[in-house]
Amino acid sequence: SLKNCIWLSCVLRTPKACFWSTASGGLIIQSVSNDVYQNLAVEDWIHDNMDLEKQQVLFLWRNSPAVVIGRHQNPWQECNLRLLRQKNIKLARRRSGGGTVYHDLGNINLTFFTTRKKYERMENLKLIVKALKALRPQLDVHVTDRYDILLDGQYKISGTAAKLGRTSAYHHCTLLCNADKFVLSSVLKSPYRGLKSNATPSVPASVKNLFEEDPSLTSEILLDAIAKEYAVQHQIDHHITLINPADEILLPGISNKTKELQTWDWLYGKTPKFSVSTCLNMAYKGSVLDIKVNMDVKHGRIEVCNIDLPEQWLPPGLYSELVKSLTGSKFCPNETTTLAATLLRVCPQDDELHSRWSLLCENMIRLM
Repeated sequence: SLKNCIWLSCVLRTPKACFWSTASGGLIIQSVSNDVYQNLAVEDWIHDNMDLEKQQVLFLWRNSPAVVIGRHQNPWQECNLRLLRQKNIKLARRRSGGGTVYHDLGNINLTFFTTRKKYERMENLKLIVKALKALRPQLDVHVTDRYDILLDGQYKISGTAAKLGRTSAYHHCTLLCNADKFVLSSVLKSPYRGLKSNATPSVPASVKNLFEEDPSLTSEILLDAIAKEYAVQHQIDHHITLINPADEILLPGISNKTKELQTWDWLYGKTPKFSVSTCLNMAYKGSVLDIKVNMDVKHGRIEVCNIDLPEQWLPPGLYSELVKSLTGSKFCPNETTTLAATLLRVCPQDDELHSRWSLLCENMIRLM
């Protein structure tokens, strides 16, 4: 609205201390950005910088297509990374635990900030259910013991994750309004085989959009209803303040937080140690070769690598050089592609040898 736009222009010119002290007891803010890294950075900033003893906060945000994994999860285990790259869907790792979720503009994200003492995610979820019931009393929605919200007793419309700091805490959850369920189910299906990991696995669930139940339930209507219920429960004005997550005046240091969330070391390097034990079925000149591959991956890098090739299939020196080069490298298709191309240049000029080498490297890259 015009009122919110005017308020935003004022906010962006207001020093941090003045802005965050404009409301006492509670504050409702909404991001003007749809960038997953910027919005996750806002969560970190509020958690690290705001005095939540004085002010509880509800943060509302939506993202362009992204897959968001929990802090202790394995992206290879949780999603189809190749499909993400093809569809230009971002991968993000949260600082909270929990499972993997798909975000797009049909998915609403809500983050409830409190002190650790006042942290109560069941009450937050009940607030959302109350807001939904206020909009449509006939909706069959309830909160489960696993802190999910179910529609019609079987369809998951909201999942939960949280971060508990020493004094501050936040609980964030999703709300499926009108997300692309076909893309959701496609990208959250891992094609990678032979992975063994102690990383936190996601629990698959049947999902449904609220829009499917009632097409009048748009994201805007749902956001407003939840904000209104939050305002009533916290006895504050029903006013949503828009913020720009890229604004360094409003959020000093936010750029560094955003950049860190996009680094390879955070996205992949934070993956708990895992192993890959699989068999590559490679079609070559009318026959199929079974090549066993065993790797240990730590901090996203290959720690141990064994490839069981048929005798004489590659010169021993070239095979040794491949294993040596892979060991210590990132478990990453881009890095392995570069490495394979470099080694091919020192490979003897032999067409058959080159085709064997290319076939092996293509199959290795598919593992990643």
